[in-house]
Amino acid sequence: MAKLIKLHRSQNHRMIAGVMGGIAEYLGWSPTMVRLAFVIISCASAAVPGILIYLVLWLMMPNATPASYADYGVYRS
Repeated sequence: MAKLIKLHRSQNHRMIAGVMGGIAEYLGWSPTMVRLAFVIISCASAAVPGILIYLVLWLMMPNATPASYADYGVYRS
């Protein structure tokens, strides 16, 4: 299983821009669960709209390249 070394937008788990997929790959979580948590938190918070956070992350996070991924076995202890 490949894991992102730094936080990048995902190439593998991309629905719109790969932001939530990149966060999920970086943390080693399920992309579906990260997306679901983002939607729930966005709906529950009235102060900061989730779409604004998503757009900022889309602009700030670089796109992943094949060199952005490392073999998961390297990080196991």
